[in-house]
Amino acid sequence: MQISQKLSTLALALLLGFSSTSMAMGENVQSPSTSNTAPALLAAPSTTNNVSHQFGLPDFTPIVEATENGVVNIRTEAPVRSRARGGDFGGFGSGNPEDFFRFFFGPDFMGPDARPRQYQPNRRQTPRSDEQREERTVPSGVGSGFIISEDGYIITNEHVVDGASKVIVTLNDSKEYTAKVIGVDKRTDLALLKIEAKGLKALEIGNSETLKKGQWVLAIGSPYGLESTVTSGIVSAINRDTGDYLPFVQTDVAINPGNSGGPLIDLSGKVVGVNSQIYTRSGGFMGISFSIPISEAMKVVEQLKENGTVERGRIGVTIGEVQKDIADALGLKDTKGALVSNVEPHSPAEKAGVKSGDVVLSFDGKSVAKWNDLPRFVGLTKPGTTVDIEVWRRGKAEKLSITLESTELGKTTAKNSKSANAPTATDRLGLSVKALSKETQDKLRAPNGVEIVTADGGAADVGLRSGDVVMVINDNDIRSVAEYQAVVDKLPKDRAAALLIRRENLTQWVAVTPTK
Repeated sequence: MQISQKLSTLALALLLGFSSTSMAMGENVQSPSTSNTAPALLAAPSTTNNVSHQFGLPDFTPIVEATENGVVNIRTEAPVRSRARGGDFGGFGSGNPEDFFRFFFGPDFMGPDARPRQYQPNRRQTPRSDEQREERTVPSGVGSGFIISEDGYIITNEHVVDGASKVIVTLNDSKEYTAKVIGVDKRTDLALLKIEAKGLKALEIGNSETLKKGQWVLAIGSPYGLESTVTSGIVSAINRDTGDYLPFVQTDVAINPGNSGGPLIDLSGKVVGVNSQIYTRSGGFMGISFSIPISEAMKVVEQLKENGTVERGRIGVTIGEVQKDIADALGLKDTKGALVSNVEPHSPAEKAGVKSGDVVLSFDGKSVAKWNDLPRFVGLTKPGTTVDIEVWRRGKAEKLSITLESTELGKTTAKNSKSANAPTATDRLGLSVKALSKETQDKLRAPNGVEIVTADGGAADVGLRSGDVVMVINDNDIRSVAEYQAVVDKLPKDRAAALLIRRENLTQWVAVTPTK
């Protein structure tokens, strides 16, 4: 799925392409770079709400009237350098197509794959000695935003203001302000702006965690620079994973270039999302759009307002997916949660009692439905915060309390464990093992375990080989050959065992079924 079509590109070419059709319809669609007023559209016949009431359809009029003054248009300018000598073409600089496209689209414009890219003309990069370069600013993009405080704080997307030397905010009453960028966070694609104004209309922040599929929502923004445009639809999915840091609210609300950073609003008139991405193969709306959940966005915004940057928490674990055979081996009824494969020494996780083989089921009251939910929950929690986590260990759930530290803190070195014995005979798992040497411990950074000498049978079938280190079997840490043998001898014959394996600098869980 082609995700992440950024929506802030200045689409003047599309507006120009629409001009003949628009004029034939009696409309006057103007470029956002030359006018800050909305197009003059033909008046529609007045209607009543009888049809809406009869069929149970929502009437968005009161919501729009109560919220549209809290939505803003955002234009950006970016610096470019051009040759300041004769031979210009029509006022567009050097005569090279680069300057023509930069004039209309800014430094970035759409590539053939419908993704923003940097135009790179096939020409020399260094000017001749008789040429001079002058720096000027040109329109570089258009987007949307919404006011969250009466004194001028505004939320938008990071990609709307990325690379801008000037950010211009236009209110619904056409007043313009130059905005200050308080802070940006690329990972979540959020930015916080500030304009010097008082008594502004601030939108009320809702709770995206209560959203449900099928719920009506609407968007207000500036698609293609058409300010204060309202579109509506329903929530198609929640917690949609597109590979980005945050999960998204998926809707069928019409979102197009220029809508980025605008609000997604529910029927109570509260903001439940920040419109951010679309799924597209054409560069425009195709029925699928994505919004950042407002409950997640506000955690980032609060830090941007306070510090101008985002400081993320960490607990010091390596995690992975809970696969079906691993879940069966650990006695879990499903594959939800994050499987801990390694715990850093002296980390918050170790201090809290987290162990390799634990499955983290919840973090601060939030269920870890997918393994990659955990890094997001942790990263959006401020360092120094103490939270409760629930882990699955030895066939039952346990609660632990953990205090997060900053991601800026350095990692610690793994501890050494005991050293070697002679290899064992092949066991029920098809393995022959020996104790770890200090050299292997240091090389693999394996604090404990036994080293595989030979692998046969089921162990070989799952890819185990000589030199791998068995660190954990089911819920049992392996610190010596004797511990390993004792655990293997007690394994049930009709159920796969979960082994935590260290190979080179990778740690992974595998399932091996023991022989009788």
